[in-house]
Amino acid sequence: MTSPATQARSLYRRFLRELPTRTPSLLANPSPIQQHVRLDFAATATTPTPPSNTTGSGSSSSLQHQLDKPVEQRLEEAQQYIHYLRAQREYLTLLERYNPGVNFSEEERVRLSARRVGMNLPVEFRPDGKEE
Repeated sequence: MTSPATQARSLYRRFLRELPTRTPSLLANPSPIQQHVRLDFAATATTPTPPSNTTGSGSSSSLQHQLDKPVEQRLEEAQQYIHYLRAQREYLTLLERYNPGVNFSEEERVRLSARRVGMNLPVEFRPDGKEE
């Protein structure tokens, strides 16, 4: 069986793969959720048993609540969250694939509907001199 530190590292990497990408980079520009997950996994990897007192600016009440749980339970919860994130990502992928107009504006939907029946909408006039 693998050690809790190895499992935590593996789960953390799986979390990073499931989180949406950010520019310029997820590691260079971490989101608040990514920072919280990193703190929690760092605590899992360094303290296999719950500490008696933790003080510091990095630990919040939710992190302290997590540190009070056994390591095995925390790792199982992390796996459940990873399964949830993967399911959400797959759901969004399928939604975009089978409903391609879900992210279109109303104007774009009307234009594409007209093209579907063989009509091209006229180019609209804009006061700034540019035409669509």
